[in-house]
Amino acid sequence: MANESRPCPCDIGDRFDYGGRGQEVQVGHIKAYVCRPSASTDKAVIVIHDIFGWQLPNTRYIADMLTTNGYIAICPDFFVGQEAWKPSNDWATFNDWVKTRDAGKIDKEVDVILKYLKDQCGVKKIGVIGFCWGGAAVQHLMLKNPHLKTGVSLYGVISRFEDKHSLLHPTFFIFGEKDDIIPLEQVTLLEQKLKQNCKVDYEVKIYPGQTHGFVHRKREDINPQDKPYIEEGRKDMINWLNKYL
Repeated sequence: MANESRPCPCDIGDRFDYGGRGQEVQVGHIKAYVCRPSASTDKAVIVIHDIFGWQLPNTRYIADMLTTNGYIAICPDFFVGQEAWKPSNDWATFNDWVKTRDAGKIDKEVDVILKYLKDQCGVKKIGVIGFCWGGAAVQHLMLKNPHLKTGVSLYGVISRFEDKHSLLHPTFFIFGEKDDIIPLEQVTLLEQKLKQNCKVDYEVKIYPGQTHGFVHRKREDINPQDKPYIEEGRKDMINWLNKYL
């Protein structure tokens, strides 16, 4: 199990020995990882995985962290049985691979999960967080789903929805300053567009020196100066959810 000094010791694809506190369930046509807090609650957070899929221990670690903060957390398989990306895959094939997994086409699955949370878990307030591919999915949902209260997009791939900014719900965007996948000029443009078009509360925050995946996947013991930003990102995420749920 992860210990306190290295709660999430991971690089991309480096799966550490973290079994998770929750359980896997079948929700309609989707498998999902669910973790519940010890006290009853009517608040839940949907966790949208990155390209490495719903079983990545790093993502389940964050779901469990949400549970320790009082939320029911559910991480569904939004690839719906299709294989997740593996670090050993040929990156030259990535664009073709990701075309078959569109972050803007998860509405049917989200509706199934919302129904499960309301009917089976007694949930009344639901937020969503997502990483990378999942971060783009959060932006998509914040633009169109009336049943969610708020969202946190962590290093969401901006280019997937770069022309859409009229958010329905308060949304927090987390980015790393040194992200190879999301250049800072894209982040600046996102801020400008939100300022022009967005009628709800939002925040865009850039964390100094951080690379893609830093909040949920970086080795906290490689670079001691990164640890405060990793912790700050997690704390900011929880604070945002607490504020709007």
